This record gives sequence, C-alpha cells and structure tokens, in this order.
Amino acid sequence: MIRTHRRVRTAGIAALLLTAAGMAAAAPALASSAPSAGSTGDTAGDVRFATFNASLNRGAEGALVSDLSAPGNAQADAVAEIIQRANPDVLLINEFDYVAGGEALRLFQDNYLSVPHGDAAPVEYPYRYTAPVNTGVPSGFDLNNDGRIGGGDDAWGFGLFPGQYGMAVYSKLPIDEAAIRTFQNFRWADMPGALLPDDPATAASGDWYSPDELEQLPLSSKSHWDVPIRVSKNKTVHFLVSHPTPPTFDGAEDRNGNRNHDEIRFWADYVTGGRTAAYIADDAGRTGGLKGGSLFVIAGDQNADPNDGDSTAGAIHQLLENPRINTGSVPTSVGAPEAAELQGGVNAAHLGDPRQDTADFSEPPGNLRVDYVLPSRQIRILDSGVFWPASGDPLSALTGTYPFPSSDHRLVWLDADVPGARR
Repeated sequence: MIRTHRRVRTAGIAALLLTAAGMAAAAPALASSAPSAGSTGDTAGDVRFATFNASLNRGAEGALVSDLSAPGNAQADAVAEIIQRANPDVLLINEFDYVAGGEALRLFQDNYLSVPHGDAAPVEYPYRYTAPVNTGVPSGFDLNNDGRIGGGDDAWGFGLFPGQYGMAVYSKLPIDEAAIRTFQNFRWADMPGALLPDDPATAASGDWYSPDELEQLPLSSKSHWDVPIRVSKNKTVHFLVSHPTPPTFDGAEDRNGNRNHDEIRFWADYVTGGRTAAYIADDAGRTGGLKGGSLFVIAGDQNADPNDGDSTAGAIHQLLENPRINTGSVPTSVGAPEAAELQGGVNAAHLGDPRQDTADFSEPPGNLRVDYVLPSRQIRILDSGVFWPASGDPLSALTGTYPFPSSDHRLVWLDADVPGARR
C-alpha cells in the first residue's frame, strides 16, 4: 500500500518494510513465468485466478471515478492491458477505491477493460463485486497515540477518505451473491491469542489500545471477503480475498506488523474450520469458517514475504505451511530476477529466490514476494506466473521502472484444475 507518497529508488525514503522469517525448509517447485508478448493468456485449466494490486487508488474522494469516466487515463490503460494479456477468469484488484453502487467498477470495465489495447483483446467481466472497507473510516480515537485525533493514521484502516485502497472482484463466472460473507467489522480482540500491540512505556502487556478502542477496533484494515464463484454447475470455489496492512509505519509497539500477522492468520483459521474457526463471525452474524472439503483460493497482497523484509516472524508461513493449502508450485517471472540484479542494493542480500518476487519496492526493503494466489489442497495447479516481462520484451513498457506506468506490484495468476467440475 502506498500512503501519502510514492516510493522512490533512493535509500532513506519510507517504504514497505517486510521481515525475514527464515528460509523455507524445502523450496517448492517453480512454475512458469507470465504470458509472453502477444499472448492471449489462454487458460490451461478450468479457471485462471489472479490477484493484482493495481494502485488504482487516488488521493481524493471521487478522483478515481473522474479518471475512469472516459478512456485515456494512462495508468488505467496500462493496468487494463496487463489484465487483458493475462486474461484471468476471476480477478481480485487491490487498491481500487471503493465507490458505493459499483460505479468505479463499471467505468473501468466499460472504458478500459472493454477497449482493446494494441493487439490485446478486450476482456469482459459480467460479474463484479465490491463492498465497504475500513480504510479511511474515522475511528474517533487516537489510535497512533500521538495526542491528536484525526487523519489517516487514526482511521480504522489507514486512508485519507473512506474507501481509499479498497478492493474489487471481477469474474467471468457467476458469483453466488447470496452466499458472500464479509468480515469488515470482526473485532481484532475477538481473535483468541491475538497479537495485540504492547505499549513499551508501560509494564502492562497488550495495552497499546485502550479498552474502549479494542471494543470497536476491527481486525481487518480493509476487509476480508469470502466470494463464492460458481466455476461450474456443480462446483463452487470460495475466493477468499483481503489486503493486510503493511507491517510498517509504526513504532516499537509494532501495531501494524502485529495486525498484518493476524489478518493473514484469519484466513489460515478460516480454511482450517472446525474449532479453530469457531470464534469467527461475519458481518451478518454467521459464525465459523469453511466447511470441511470446501474448495477455495486465497488471493491478495498479503504484504509479507516468506524470507525477506520486516513482517512479523512467520506471518505468511501461516498460509504457506497450512496443510489445507496447495503451495507446491510458486509463480515466477523472468523480469523479477533481472530487476533485482540491475537494481542491486539490498536485493543482493535477500534470502528469497528473486524469480518469485511480485513487487518492485525501493530499498529498503527491496523487491519482495508479497502477492499470492493460493488454492486449496484439492485443486491442482496446472500453470502459474507473475506478469513481469524482462526489459527486452515490448510488454515491459506496461510494468516499467519508477515512476511505474501501472503499479509497483505485478499481477500474479494460476490455472486451476477444479476436481469434479462439469461444464
């Protein structure tokens, strides 16, 4: 998430700091890279799922609608072309400002996704979903304990106006809207064993937030959504989407790092189900997690790398080491390792494989793997990749270098073989 500034490639500028969690015990197999130049992005399996932090957030309320109200916005054009070339069937877009009524979603479809870009064909998503998020919603409390109430840092999730840095789901396949579950209002304090931040100036533990604040403080900095996708007449895949807060922009109390960890933990508990998920309640009051045997895909910018950066130790491993999740194949690209080598700096000291990077960050923290598409164990991964072309590929103009023509994140996709699906 970019707050009030764009990250630049010079040391000393605030950036997303994500933490080293140690090398994985065994490296999973590497999947193929992004669709090549001119590719139509033909799907190898039943469904292509994707996530893209597209940075379609704006600094003022209403600005995104204004930018999308007619064709020709350069950034939206680049984002749309990337989506067209990857051609996912089901797509999560992070950092897409929430606008009530879905107007921004419609405008992006009509004026950008439905318009060809070069030899990239239009892509149509008849099913779309968005909902309110916590970013920019005033809390009425001094959440950062700086002695003042107000501003983005005292919102329920960092944002300058309600809905900034929101989310959107685009799908070619029907969405079971009646079965959608949202968790915008689930309280952080209701998570058993929550990593509630501690005020280092006091002897008490877990006391950064007052009892009154904890009575209302939601876990999710944006929201968590379970969006059921009807991939065939007889099969539904739960598209579990979120965008945990960056684990930085705080102090010794590590309030954002702890929240990031627990936002990731939420989906780990949800897909485990049973007693592990008994504490969970959605915004409609329904309790519990997924039923045993349910098919799912977890997607989103998790703001946590398994090996490098500054996230809380083990944060993303809660998903990567979950036995209910298929992590046997890791999306890669040819552009990411080239970028890491050309940019050098902290990238040279990273423990993770640069082929797996999904975001082009300034240093620190350097380029990281923070965007994920993780299917349930029953779903076979036929192919996957990260849309990050090498500099010699004409499509590299879509990703570029700072200032980025599209986003500092890259689209991540996978082709899923859904067991038992009948078309």
